[in-house]
Amino acid sequence: MPSWPTPWSESRRSEAVTPARATLVLAVALVAAAVAFDAAPLYVPGIGLLLAYAVAGAWVRIAARGAQLTHETGRLTIVEGERYPLDVVVRAGSLPLPGGAVAHPLVDSPVDLGHRTVARVRLEVPAPRRGWHEIGSVSLSVTDPLRLATREVGTDASNRVLVLPRVEPVVIPDGGLGGTGESIPMGAGTPRGSGPGRRGVAFEMDGLRSHRPGSPASRIHWPILARTGELVERRLVGGTNASPVVALDAERPSDPEALDRAVRASASLCVHLAPATGCVLLLPGERLPHRIDPGLQLWPRAHARLAVVEGGDRPPAIRSVARGATVFWVSATAEPARTEPAFAGSPGYLVTASALADREPAFTVAGCHGYRMGVATRRPQSGRRAA
Repeated sequence: MPSWPTPWSESRRSEAVTPARATLVLAVALVAAAVAFDAAPLYVPGIGLLLAYAVAGAWVRIAARGAQLTHETGRLTIVEGERYPLDVVVRAGSLPLPGGAVAHPLVDSPVDLGHRTVARVRLEVPAPRRGWHEIGSVSLSVTDPLRLATREVGTDASNRVLVLPRVEPVVIPDGGLGGTGESIPMGAGTPRGSGPGRRGVAFEMDGLRSHRPGSPASRIHWPILARTGELVERRLVGGTNASPVVALDAERPSDPEALDRAVRASASLCVHLAPATGCVLLLPGERLPHRIDPGLQLWPRAHARLAVVEGGDRPPAIRSVARGATVFWVSATAEPARTEPAFAGSPGYLVTASALADREPAFTVAGCHGYRMGVATRRPQSGRRAA
């Protein structure tokens, strides 16, 4: 299981030794000079420094021996880009702490404790790459006000956290779906978007049609309604009500970053497709599909499975899904076009981590491009407006 590095405490320990050695060398030099040159005034600072060095060392040693450092069990999951809140409690022993700081290897600066007997601090640890990770232990550096002595106190316990792939907006470029001539960001991070656990604008990938009585409001194309007053809705490919399918191909990822983008695209599509009719997620190396309901109550389990997807597993089989369902084939390979012939004539989209030459994407999501399967659309000469 990957773990976060621990370079901070080692560098901190090496830096803290320098003042103590310098003080001890200076004290010995003053006493030696007083003896050699019979200079009585030099005894006072020399012996004073030796006493300060001895008292500081004893205080720090006893305080560090009795100090207790514990960190509470935090959240089990976080999303990429978030910081993990790590609550740490420090309790002094028989002697109060002369001073100290609590640190974690990935925290930019340690938190000073002062002279408190009991202290509670929170460290914000940045999240690494998706997957399971050991956060690693925190450390308490006990030191005196003059920094003549330092002792490190660590914890054996370590929290385990699952870093989930983040959900990003789905953006339709100019004319990408239905030729509306505008860029439409959809989903999380947009004014009408939705995040996990909340319903929002549905993403149904086959153009527009006149609004039918009884259709859910999530299908209404609000920009056209605001501009023309005409009530239109997005329709499903082929007019079917079957749940769309998101299939992730991680067999031959071009690099780890391409695989991560494909995983984020799969997560984003699931969140933005599910609120309409639910959706189905197919993962590499798994036979059974993950069905996600419109209310996204089943989404956390599928989200956790996406977090641990690794490259090399065989592509998912789509034979188990409903016939006529819209397929979103998400590929992390550098040659995604090899998967397209298997879906020729079927409704769906090829979502790639690498852009295809001479093809205009119908949408973009999480750094990936979505292309209509079996349709070779050349890029227009005019540029696209930014979303």
